[in-house]
Amino acid sequence: MRLKTVFAALAMAMAMAMACVPLHAAEQAGWVESWGTALPLQPPPSPFGDAPPPQRAAPPPPVADAPEPPNPRVPYPRSLHDQTVRMLLRTSVGGERIRLEFANRNGAEPVRLGAVHAALAGRDGTILAESGRTVTFGGEAGVVLRPGTRMVSDPVDLPVDPLALVAVSIHLPEETPAQTVDEIGLMPTWIAQGNQVDASVLQAPQHAASYFWLRGLSVPRTAGQGGAIIAFGDSITEGYSTTPGTNGSWPELLAQRLQATPGMEGWSVINTGISGNRVLRAGAGDSALARFTDDVLGRPGARWVIVLEGINDINMSIMPGMPASQATTAGEIIAGLDQLVTRAHLHGLKIAGGTIMPTRGLPFYSEDGEAMRQEVNAWIRTSGRFDAVIDFDAVTRDPADPLRLDPAFDPGDHVHPNDAGNRAMADAIDLGLFAVSGPD
Repeated sequence: MRLKTVFAALAMAMAMAMACVPLHAAEQAGWVESWGTALPLQPPPSPFGDAPPPQRAAPPPPVADAPEPPNPRVPYPRSLHDQTVRMLLRTSVGGERIRLEFANRNGAEPVRLGAVHAALAGRDGTILAESGRTVTFGGEAGVVLRPGTRMVSDPVDLPVDPLALVAVSIHLPEETPAQTVDEIGLMPTWIAQGNQVDASVLQAPQHAASYFWLRGLSVPRTAGQGGAIIAFGDSITEGYSTTPGTNGSWPELLAQRLQATPGMEGWSVINTGISGNRVLRAGAGDSALARFTDDVLGRPGARWVIVLEGINDINMSIMPGMPASQATTAGEIIAGLDQLVTRAHLHGLKIAGGTIMPTRGLPFYSEDGEAMRQEVNAWIRTSGRFDAVIDFDAVTRDPADPLRLDPAFDPGDHVHPNDAGNRAMADAIDLGLFAVSGPD
């Protein structure tokens, strides 16, 4: 009888434990990121340390009738207090629910989000009121982002379609330095006084174009869904010279291609490009080697990564006045890229290498820098280390002068492809790579 009593007590304890399991434990286990961004360092550290940069000769005069290179940076407040920030993003894959992820990536102090709200976006900063949802964290309406941490919301019953515009609004009730920011968001942001997170129309907003603390939006992963393709790179991947508000970067255009191709709709594309990023050293953001864990391996549902990095390592080596500590070699860049391949494979991801595009026309362009680019590109093309090679160089260079960008793709700065150039880059990616890489 005593043994039966023990078993009965154990059974009762197990039943009670199961009854007390939080709802989170019963959630669908698989999620995939549908939108995401990288949150770089603000501001980037100076390569000169505490010393002032050397005086340089005046830049050459502009060429007559040459287009003015675009600057996608829009000023934003360096501190927020009792203000609402409404950010606009576009999904790549759809889902019946969403989860939001925020990060206090660079802050030295906790950041309190007093209220978080998500809705389908209307025009000019408005939201579709019937779609508005309060976002909670462990059932609470607000959340504190401790320094260096990431916080994921509870599931939000907000169905989103592929390529849908979603507005995420946050309220900062306390004086809060804006340190964890993706400055070049290339999508409009609105900042208004007070708590207006659920307002259909913001009152007296000011405009910006950055993402504040918002890192990702995920949806439940469905059977047969491919997963997330992480576009990992620098300003070219971020879409620096594309038209703001048009989703014109090559990762966004790749997402559109996938959604328009039967059988490919389950693949999301996540843009983690950071303008100024380098493979080996910190600059505008941690180096590619340092941020690979956060910006690739840490993305829900990641299955593929496309890496396009290296031109900033080369340019910082050849730029006049740079300290010797910033110099690098083609061999060092190759070793860094090789390590990214190793780490991707270690975690079961496939990785494609993008060749570095030409830059002749830059004031500091040099034969030494070009030799480095050619050596790195030769390794990318022929080493066999990558699961695929995407020859961005071949599709964007000028047929009449292969050391320059095609004039049709050059916005005037000789580095960053324009809208047409990004379209050519997206079209150069063989979607068949992902068709043969079904779910595990």
